Amino acid sequence: MKDKVLILNQDFSAIAVCSIYKAFLLVYLEKAEMITRSEAGALRTITRTYPVPSVIRLQRYVHVPYHGIALSRHNVMRRDNYTCQYCGTIKNLTLDHLLPRSRGGETNWQNLVTACTRCNSRKGDRTPEEAGLKLLRKPIRPSLQYFLKMHLDTTNQDWGMYLGVKE
Repeated sequence: MKDKVLILNQDFSAIAVCSIYKAFLLVYLEKAEMITRSEAGALRTITRTYPVPSVIRLQRYVHVPYHGIALSRHNVMRRDNYTCQYCGTIKNLTLDHLLPRSRGGETNWQNLVTACTRCNSRKGDRTPEEAGLKLLRKPIRPSLQYFLKMHLDTTNQDWGMYLGVKE
């Protein structure tokens, strides 16, 4: 999340993440106000220097229809932090259906996990229990706040108070 800015709606709810330049443009055009400055330096023109935003708030409330996070290979792996949910490795990753599709398993957030090819092959056409595998974490349907909280790092500590993270 380096060089990213958290966008808050007028009611201080997190709605998106954008680049520093997009956030600066929103502030410059007075469509948003800077809530928190980044310590990443400054934006410079020939005659002026501007602070780099870390959190901005829109001036007007924007109704954002929330349809949830799209179910995709990338988002499942992101949710699982790019690690095999059986052994914890980060190499040769695939997706695995907990209840295999051949046995009626659906393709949804609660039935998909990230697995390395070794564990996926070992599991085969069985459930993890039948294959003697234990999940590191139960799969959940993530939200935008879940992804933002998951990827907080030292450069964006100031995002925490807007995402419900206690310091």
